[in-house]
Amino acid sequence: MTNKASQPSPEIIDSEDDGSEDASPACILVFNASDPSGAGGLTADITTIASVGGHPIAVVCGAYARDTAQIFDHFSFEDEAVAEQARTVLEDMPVQAIKVGFVGSPENISTIAEITTDYDEVPVIAYMPNLSWWTDEQIDEYLDAFRELLLPQTSVLVGNHSTLWRWLLPDWSSERSPTARDIARAASEMGVPYTLVTGIPLPEQFVENVLASPQAIMGSGKFELFDATFAGAGDTLSAALTALVGAGNDLGEATSEALSYLDRCLDAGFRPGMGHIVPDRMFWAQPDDEDDADDDTLIDETQAIEGFVMPPHDTKH
Repeated sequence: MTNKASQPSPEIIDSEDDGSEDASPACILVFNASDPSGAGGLTADITTIASVGGHPIAVVCGAYARDTAQIFDHFSFEDEAVAEQARTVLEDMPVQAIKVGFVGSPENISTIAEITTDYDEVPVIAYMPNLSWWTDEQIDEYLDAFRELLLPQTSVLVGNHSTLWRWLLPDWSSERSPTARDIARAASEMGVPYTLVTGIPLPEQFVENVLASPQAIMGSGKFELFDATFAGAGDTLSAALTALVGAGNDLGEATSEALSYLDRCLDAGFRPGMGHIVPDRMFWAQPDDEDDADDDTLIDETQAIEGFVMPPHDTKH
């Protein structure tokens, strides 16, 4: 995969820097659903945020029933449980940025909107995934609540071009596809200053990811398409962006770094099951060939510990 990302304009959003010498990682609050497959959801958020140097504070808003190929169902938490989780950690730790993923219900959206209003100095990155697996009624209720309650609190909206087009420009009638600026203008009507539009189709098997405001293109990255289908790329990108903003990077630099990070995660992606490929969010921790040789030597030196076999997983009374 070829990364030809251009550098976004700097100093769009500056996180507070008090000049302290505290080397503690930035605390990143995440609202999302648990994904047992590890493809997306809170698993993707936690791994990504830790990988880029942040401290994930994960609030469980529900749970998927899914594998690496598709989502079968979702079970939403009660809004009181979501609020209690978030309020408890917010009273204990300072949070530098907030990511909102899929939170399962209009009630949870309302609760999160109240919390982000109380912490209005903290930047909010909202990711809107593809919800086509859900019923039409559930999708409409969820998107209406998100538009009315949470978009006014959002610093950066992240989503795929086709997903944001269908949501924010449902009556688009032009023969041409909407540009990133068209989508950013629609988002700005709800109070969103910046929109990161991903997966914009380009000729010759390329796509473009564009950071835009209603007035201008702030930066873009051109990427060659993989001949593969990935699960969890959107959660990975939005979590990395949130952590990098929370660490003190301006939005332009954070966007460029997040896109580069996602590119490398996809390049090292793997297929853990029978479904789609999952981004390797810890690609940098994989051993190289020299490390493999060292491991072989270590195994040879420990042959004295022979016969150590894991016992069967049974219980005897």
